Parts: sequence; structure tokens; C-alpha cells
Amino acid sequence: MAPKPWEYHRAANAWNEPHDKVFHYKGHQAAGKYLAGKMIEAGFDVSYAYRPLHHPLGHAFLNTLLFMDYDRQGFPYPVLPFQVNCYGRRVIAQQAGVRSLSELPAEADFDPPSPLPWRCFDLGAACARIAADSPYRVALVASSSWSHAFLTPKNWLLFPDVGADRALYEALQKGDYKTWRERPLNAVEDSGQQEILNWMCLMGAMDALGRRPTETAFVESWIFNSNKCFAVYEA
Repeated sequence: MAPKPWEYHRAANAWNEPHDKVFHYKGHQAAGKYLAGKMIEAGFDVSYAYRPLHHPLGHAFLNTLLFMDYDRQGFPYPVLPFQVNCYGRRVIAQQAGVRSLSELPAEADFDPPSPLPWRCFDLGAACARIAADSPYRVALVASSSWSHAFLTPKNWLLFPDVGADRALYEALQKGDYKTWRERPLNAVEDSGQQEILNWMCLMGAMDALGRRPTETAFVESWIFNSNKCFAVYEA
């Protein structure tokens, strides 16, 4: 994988890197085949690809890798991007918030829903068990912001759902995985938390492994598009 993260975002970045800078990341075909095969055997009919089709690496993965190599010493570890459909009913129809408040999409304009939160939770649990039984040393990483202002009409698309994110953050700190798994999809959509489905996978994984977070932080916003969460689960 050889993406150019600054090619379409030519504003200055934290590293003052040129817009045509190329990054190189390794995959791991054997581990990918192992994981996909075991997931299918566990009842999760995951899709897979041997190479990216339209884009070297999506921004959810690429941004994470850029920050994990913040000191720019190089990132030598192979990566298996595991994609979850976080778009769901509203993201495409809402056109990233470019519609005016009077033009919010009607229900007939919505797309099919995203996976159910509990299904993502259970998928993460299965993935963790497979990784733990594998011959590989694995780090599981959830990459996403939490609630988004442009997906929260009840806040007039002005700020994210801080209260809903705070409640999930408190459950995360306590290792209260039941609260996470039982959060319904309609509540996720009402709070603009579509991307939290990535974290649902991580919560399921940590529950399956019996882990509790060792470091956490939550950055809330009332003026920007999304809240941010950080958590570390030590091996």
C-alpha cells in the first residue's frame, strides 16, 4: 500500500510534509487469509480483497497510521485493514452536511442501515478470540471519531451529542460492556454516532479477552464536528 495522504488536502500538516509525499505500508496476506477464513467459520461472512481497488488506503486507516508514527521513525508492522460500514442510512443521503436545515433528507432518501451494534460487538469478540489463538502477535485498533455534528439533526447540525458520547465513555472506563452491546441502532443514529460501530468491534474484543482500559481520555467539542476518544488496553 502506497497512499499519498496530503494529495487532496494541501493545507499545511503537522509535519510540514509535501502534498506528493508517499507512505509505504505492508500488508500480510497469510494473516489476512487466516483471519478471513476463521471469521467465516465462526459465522461472520466477511468479504476480503487481495489488493485495494479504488484507493490505496482509506483515511480512517491512513490517519491512524500517520499518528502512530508521529515521530516519523517508520511504521514497520504489517497492517490488515478491517472495514466496517459506518455510513448507514444517513451519511450519503445527508451529503456530509452540505444540505441546508430545510433540506434534510426524508426517510425515503435514506440508504440501507449499517450493521447492528450488537453484531459489530460480537464480530469484534470473534476476531479477538481468533487472534488470540493464532500464531501471530496482534494489536487491535479502532479508528474513528464518535458523534458527529453533521449527523445530529436534533442539535441543528451545530454540535455533536456530547451527552451520549459521555455516557459511552463512562461505560468504557468502567469496563461496562453490557451498556455498549445493548445500545440500539436507532440511538446510535439519533446521536450521530455512526462511526462508533468501529469501537463496538473493539469493545467486543476487549470483553472477550477480559481486558479493561489502562489509559483513557475524552475530548468533547461544542463548536467542532466531532468528539474524540482515546483508550489503551495493555497486553
